[in-house]
Amino acid sequence: MPAPDDAVTAVEVVDAAVAAGVTVATAESLTGGALCGALVDVPGASATVLGGVVAYQAQVKVAVLGVAAEVMRDRGVVSEETAIAMARGVCDVTGAELGVSTTGAAGPDAHDGAAAGTVCIAVWVDGAARSRTLVLPGDRAVVRAGAVTAALALVAEALDERIGRSAESQT
Repeated sequence: MPAPDDAVTAVEVVDAAVAAGVTVATAESLTGGALCGALVDVPGASATVLGGVVAYQAQVKVAVLGVAAEVMRDRGVVSEETAIAMARGVCDVTGAELGVSTTGAAGPDAHDGAAAGTVCIAVWVDGAARSRTLVLPGDRAVVRAGAVTAALALVAEALDERIGRSAESQT
């Protein structure tokens, strides 16, 4: 994750998504809609953001996002595998080309065996996933804000890679 001074902003992510011609949707658990909220706070976000799903409880992850119950049972609700399934699922539900997800334990208590501050994020784009697990210090608000920042950075990485591939194919 970038240092706070180097943090990727929602404006940068929206601009990159528009430049790449990519539609975006969010699947959020511990961030409770804050990631989608950060994106839609950007003027012009409607050119790229399709929407988001807040799947705070496991049964919503299964019923709405199509996360296999076995994934959560075997790997945990707070896992990169669950985050990847959420990101892919939100693409299926919304038709977005890029899905980004957050799941974790914001605290103050552990959740599903994961220590408070554990955050899993994922991006699904072009049929491939990238994911990351972080352990963020701080109270609930700090962990949730850090998860949004980390998710924006992961989206920016995926978009940079996609734009780079697109530029290479044009040369």
